[in-house]
Parts: sequence; C-alpha cells; structure tokens
Amino acid sequence: MTVEGSGSHDGDSDAEDDEWPTLEKAAASMGKGEYCEEVTVDPEDERAIEMFMNKNPPLRLTLADIIMEKITEKQTEVETMMSEISGHPMPQLDPRVLEVYKGATFHILFVLKVLSKYRSGKLPKAFKIIPALSNWEQILYITEPETWTAAAMYQATRIFSSNLKERMAQRFYNLVLLPRVRDDIAEYKRLNFHLYMALKKALFKPGAWFKGILIPLCELGTCTLREAIIIGSILAKCSIPVLHSSAAMLKLAEMEYSGANSIFLRLLIDKKYALPFRVVDALVFHFLAFQTDRRTLPVLWHQSLLTFAQRYKEDLSSEQKESLLELLKFHGHPQISAEIRRELPGGVEAGCALHLDLPWEFNSAVVEAAWLRSEDVLTGLTPAGVSGRVKELWAAPVSENKTFPRDIQSVH
Repeated sequence: MTVEGSGSHDGDSDAEDDEWPTLEKAAASMGKGEYCEEVTVDPEDERAIEMFMNKNPPLRLTLADIIMEKITEKQTEVETMMSEISGHPMPQLDPRVLEVYKGATFHILFVLKVLSKYRSGKLPKAFKIIPALSNWEQILYITEPETWTAAAMYQATRIFSSNLKERMAQRFYNLVLLPRVRDDIAEYKRLNFHLYMALKKALFKPGAWFKGILIPLCELGTCTLREAIIIGSILAKCSIPVLHSSAAMLKLAEMEYSGANSIFLRLLIDKKYALPFRVVDALVFHFLAFQTDRRTLPVLWHQSLLTFAQRYKEDLSSEQKESLLELLKFHGHPQISAEIRRELPGGVEAGCALHLDLPWEFNSAVVEAAWLRSEDVLTGLTPAGVSGRVKELWAAPVSENKTFPRDIQSVH
C-alpha cells in the first residue's frame, strides 16, 4: 500500500482510487484562472458585512461534541437498564470493528498515520467501509478528522458523498467538512485546492450540500466576506437542480440577514432559473423588509437587488415594482439604484397581457387581421417571437387616417 507518491497502484486497487490522476489534471487546468488561490477582499466591503454579522453566535458543534453527547446518553441509558436488570451486558461495538479500530493498536495507529500524512494513492480498506457501518459517526471520530490532510479530506468526501444517504451525508458535510473549510480559510486567508475540490465533490448530493453547508453557514450569522466569495464561486461554476436551488433561495430570503446572504442570493438569482412564484414573492419581501432598516446596506445588497430586477422583472406585478422603487428612496446607491429604476418599469407584468414594442402608425386592415387570427399567429411564440410575427403582418403601407398607441395588447 502506497501512502506517498503519485500513481503507484497495485493490481487489486479499486476503481475509485484511479480518480487521483484526474484531480491532478484538474489542478493543472484550474491554474489558468478557474481556481484562484488568493482571494482579494475590499476592506470597506468587509467592514460593511461585519456590521450585519451575529455578535453572539451559538457555539459551533463538532463531530467530537456530537459523539461525546451520544456516549453520555448511551451511558445514562445503560446505567438505568442495569439498575433494573442485574447483570445486563454492556453494549459493545461489533467485534470486527473493535479488532480493526480498538483491539489492535497497530491498525488504529496505521489508519491515523495514513490519514494524517496522505497525499495520494490508496486509502486503507478499513476506512472505506466506514459509510456502511450503522455507527459510522463514532468510528469516524476515532480516526480524528481534524488531523487529516487536505487530500485525505477530499478522498473522504468523495467516499462519503457517494455511499451515504442524503441525511447522513448532510451530517458529514456539516460536522466534518464545513468546520475544516472554515478553519483553513481563517488560517491561510484562502482555501486549499483539495478542500475546494471536496466542496465541489460534495455537490453530488445538492440537498445535503445546501442543508449541511450553505444554510448552516448563513444561519450562524458569522460567515465572512472571504468565506462567502470562495464558497459562492462553487455555486457559480456548478450546475444545480432548480428545485434544490429554489428551496435554498426561499430559505435564504426568509432567514435573518447576515450580509453573506446577498452574495449567495445574487449568485443563485443569476443562474436564471424559472422560479416558482412563491420564491419570487419571498425574494421581493426579503428586499422590502429593509424599508424600516436604517443601517447603511452594503454594496452587495444593492447588487443582489439589481440582479433580481434584471432577471425577474417580467415575473413581478406592478405593485411589487412600485414597492421596490419606493424602497430605493430609503436605500439608494449613487450608481446601482439608477440601473434598478431603469430595469423595473420594463418587462412583461406577471399574469398580464403582452406589451409589444411597435411603430406608432399601422394599416388598420392588417391590424384587424392580426387580432382576428391571434390564436393562429401568436400561440406558442415567445414575447420576442410574437413581436416579430406581428411586425411582419403590419409591414403593409400605413394608412394616413389610422394611428394606434405604442403599447398594443395581444389577445390570449
């Protein structure tokens, strides 16, 4: 078994071990700009974000905390049972597991040594079977995840995301991967490439990724600007199913604002999903909630509002547009607010007729023909297609006596 050195595999190597050369190629290709080691953060933006961060965050639970809590609960349960039934045997781990992880000192020390010094190659089979165990969290705690190398964390994420169910994968992401990522960013002001690839690999289960990484990170209220930029870049690069993204946007819009929400919302909005109206309404209420907030909002908030106006102006009602324009009177930005005002009056109002951008004067006979044949002419066309088709019909000579308004509504 090879712990150090790239590309040394023996005959019985598993297929999953062959992914490491792919990771090396990815490192070479991402060096051209896809992956940025150094993240430049504007100090002014960082201060603005810190104003909205939680000043008294809850204690962050680690895997060790969860395991010790479970052990305490189990001990209490066993003591209660033994007081009722004399001589009740103490519940124990599977003997095979004990032999590998506890019974034989050599095995446990070997696994710990491999994971703490791993760079490439095969992982011990004793580690690969952990996701199949019912008490996988307890066994994982024995391997001391805080001592793993970044490369070992990537391989562990690949194994656990593939073999655990979504709810269990969510716990691994939240208790093991997320703390390691945050600690690495805090210490080095950037994220190790292998940890970055681990975050991308974790998106194999998008529901667990949002519930175990993104949502808890925002709920804590302590996500820094640097963390939001690095983790957000994964959202921008990866394809994510619309249902998972919609649920995440709904949750982000309804939770207490912490600054980083604006970055994640802007990135998800910019994916141009066909969102359910409930999510669009939640985003509108998210922005309108700041109408009574007298704090100076960061530029990131204005950018997210502009992106929302650009992408979903056609799904907004006239009342929602007016409310958002009214909001700009309380929270304006010298450059961005003017762009938002330009976006909101335009577009097609949700649930209303199409407003076509047409010349001022038309031949009345051609117009009547278009109205009478509207179902045949306009059915199945996009707004742009409708506009182009009607303009073709109205390409006849213009009558000197007939004029028509610029905004002509089509018949549904």
